[in-house]
Amino acid sequence: MKNPNFSYKLLHVDKNSKARLGEINVFGKIVKTPVFMPVGTQATVKFLSPEDLKSINASIILSNTYHLWLRPGEDIVAKAGGIHKFMNYDGPILTDSGGFQVFSLADMRKIKEEGVTFKSHLDGSTLFMSPEDSIHIQEAIGSDIAMSFDECIPYPSSYDYVKKSVDRTLRWAKRGLDAHTRKDQALFGIVQGSKYEDLRKYCAEELVKMDFDGYSIGGTSVGEDKQTHYKMLDYTLPYLPEDKPRYEMGIGAINDIFEAVERGVDMFDCVLPTRIARHGTLLTTQGRINIKKAIYKDDFTPLDPNCDCECCRNYTKAYLNHLFRTNEGLGNRLMSIHNLRFLIKLMEQIRTAIEEDRFIEFKNETISKYGFDERGF
Repeated sequence: MKNPNFSYKLLHVDKNSKARLGEINVFGKIVKTPVFMPVGTQATVKFLSPEDLKSINASIILSNTYHLWLRPGEDIVAKAGGIHKFMNYDGPILTDSGGFQVFSLADMRKIKEEGVTFKSHLDGSTLFMSPEDSIHIQEAIGSDIAMSFDECIPYPSSYDYVKKSVDRTLRWAKRGLDAHTRKDQALFGIVQGSKYEDLRKYCAEELVKMDFDGYSIGGTSVGEDKQTHYKMLDYTLPYLPEDKPRYEMGIGAINDIFEAVERGVDMFDCVLPTRIARHGTLLTTQGRINIKKAIYKDDFTPLDPNCDCECCRNYTKAYLNHLFRTNEGLGNRLMSIHNLRFLIKLMEQIRTAIEEDRFIEFKNETISKYGFDERGF
């Protein structure tokens, strides 16, 4: 495939790990990697404006094909001039294929070779999505990076089931690749295979033969323990090309990001930072804070003195506590800004550590200093 206007440049590999410093040229817009992508499911990162995203130095965001297909419809987005104009965001946008939502949100799924028939999670109406449909919807939406339609495998699953699913995912990947026509949109393949080493290797090698613009690692962090999760990466990454981006989907826990970067992953996304912010959990350089606790009612210090975001520069823990307790929307906005800026700044620090060949040292210092729990936040 090799879109000439989309490319990955490997700048440096940490001497003590496989952590990669790189740049993705997304049709003239540079995204430095490793990178964390805020999730704007319905063409908006919850409670944040595009101006907020720029203020926290977000360089690329993710939006969701399934949700935009249902509301407002890809035709409306296309009529607006594409998703960038629709939501007034001029940075790079990646859309997932809709596959995860079809398999996780929708009811009564029926998988056939043609595609998947399922019930809408909104009104129960019967819907159908094929690999070609997913590509056509993403082309109409107008994202910069589109994803192949794959079968999201439940965990755990038997070897026989996963083998059949991987074969179907590969056939769907080829169909989506053949259907893709936009020259101003990159297309990534998605590696599946659950916990099975030979199936991960097989899926990765077959996708690489198809020559996608980048490759995603799917089917991780879906209920497996941490060591199994990291083995899935070990079973996949050696078979992906060094000159293309590697994206682990749905990852936002700090320890998972560090482990994946150490193995050579470049891109991440997750709703985690904004979701936990709305529940009062905030990530800081001094540890995790539950802002709804009574001890913060008269704490007039910044949330994190080491953070440069709007929230930490201008507001106190006491005010955030008040906003949370009174269910004011401003609290959701400020706390979401902070958690996203925390992760984006962490990625900036990770890039510097890789460049200076001290990634492992930085990883160990960070996890020890911040005291993240087993979930990674």
